[in-house]
Amino acid sequence: MKNLLQLNRSDYKILIVDDVVSNVLLLKILLSNEKFQVVTANNGKMCIEVAKREKPDLILLDVMMPELNGFDTAVILKQDPEMQHIPIIFLTALHNTSDLVKGFKCGASDFLTKPFNKEELLMRIMHQINLVAARHFIQKQNDELKATINNRDKMYSVIAHDLRSPMASIRMTLNLLVNVLSPEQIGEEMFELINNANKETEETHDLLDNLLKWTKSQTGSLHVAFQNFELNDVVPGAIDIFTMIAKNKNITLNLDLGTENMEVRADKDLLNTVIRNFMSNAIKFSNEDSKIDITVSRYGDFAKISIRDYGVGIAQDRLETLFSAGTSTAGTKNEEGSGLGLQLCKHFAVKNGGDVMVESTVGEGSTFSVLVPILKK
Repeated sequence: MKNLLQLNRSDYKILIVDDVVSNVLLLKILLSNEKFQVVTANNGKMCIEVAKREKPDLILLDVMMPELNGFDTAVILKQDPEMQHIPIIFLTALHNTSDLVKGFKCGASDFLTKPFNKEELLMRIMHQINLVAARHFIQKQNDELKATINNRDKMYSVIAHDLRSPMASIRMTLNLLVNVLSPEQIGEEMFELINNANKETEETHDLLDNLLKWTKSQTGSLHVAFQNFELNDVVPGAIDIFTMIAKNKNITLNLDLGTENMEVRADKDLLNTVIRNFMSNAIKFSNEDSKIDITVSRYGDFAKISIRDYGVGIAQDRLETLFSAGTSTAGTKNEEGSGLGLQLCKHFAVKNGGDVMVESTVGEGSTFSVLVPILKK
């Protein structure tokens, strides 16, 4: 960070306000000799006009002025959004504690008692100018950071949006090939190549889908569309699309919708995204020739959709940060992930008025659940 003690004083403008012309001239000569830019005003009304026009970095404001005194002038300045950030040093002959308290309530940054000492004046001015410089530096850093984040989010959005459609077409084609062809027809090696390409395409498509939704959520362009629907009409479809992926590891999917067909109020697309991410993770961390249980049950005023795998499990010390860490772990067959999935699940579940839950034991598997508000009748 730039050394604030080595500021270029000519970059900073000071407004001197006093109804005594000799005081104004004295301060103007003194501060001009110190290389500051200087503008002046002879009363409170003129101070406000000059401050609006010149946008000074600091105001030296006399208190005892006719018509509009320094305190009242400061109140007006602090009520204006364009000027309220300008620090004010009151120049005053007042010594009472009540006057000092009143001054600070009016927005004073500091006081300087008349007659003032040159060294003390410069010290107090430099203190305020250093604070101004620090504020400008922080604001500049914030603006640059915001610009970087905006550019990053736009880049992510463009990448995800432009690649998602062609990837969906490739995904559909490979899914079809794996479904209609057999190793006997095209040979073991060719079938394995197509099968691997199909799995990688599924993972890439999921990554792009998560990336696009994550970007929308970060930029505030994600709109939640609440609607009423029965879970029995949604959950089976969200699970069915994983049947073929599960077959690649010979995993059996068991769906238990329970005896109660619950009606919920939520954004269907957000809920499907959570279920898909939970299903993808369950398959990713399941061993071959295992199973995944999907159950729907009531949990107080919520419907609870749980996805239970019998795979590698998660260490207890990772559970608390699982939905916020943004880290990714390779699956049982080295499947890759983006680290965005679980963060999105938490974010989308909360957007829907619910939440997420996780239980896990290393070596025994994990249960991820999403809660959705049941429609009140």
